[in-house]
Amino acid sequence: MAMRLRTPMPEFKGVTEWVNGEVSKEDLQGKPVLVHFWSISCGMCKTSLPQVNEIREKYKDKGLQVIGVHMPRSEKDTEIGPVKETIEKYELKHPQAIDNQHNVVDAFENEFVPAFYLFDKEGVLRHRSAGEKALNLLQNPLNRILGEE
Repeated sequence: MAMRLRTPMPEFKGVTEWVNGEVSKEDLQGKPVLVHFWSISCGMCKTSLPQVNEIREKYKDKGLQVIGVHMPRSEKDTEIGPVKETIEKYELKHPQAIDNQHNVVDAFENEFVPAFYLFDKEGVLRHRSAGEKALNLLQNPLNRILGEE
């Protein structure tokens, strides 16, 4: 069951390790937030990482906060070293939660990578999309949320 629209943002609890700074739900209050689930073993995820960086840079002046959540899909994906290397290689400068126990994944009721959850500045889920066309589906809701600022 996917997280329903208009649901409040869950907490980021039980993260195995944070890279590029730890964030909490309280840190994000009053800001639009894009939560991006990805996995090191997902080719489609790696293809989309530069686009996620573009979104981060394009909308940072409008207050958009981007949070990455690495969601392992296999035992091999839980090796933190290669995940950190990928974060560095793809210049993912925004906070990254390495979620080896799927605590954040479960809180968001997420099943897929790549997946995107867009929250408005009140912390309410306004859009979610996953899979190959997820980034394309994100543009209009992103413009709507940021237009509300």
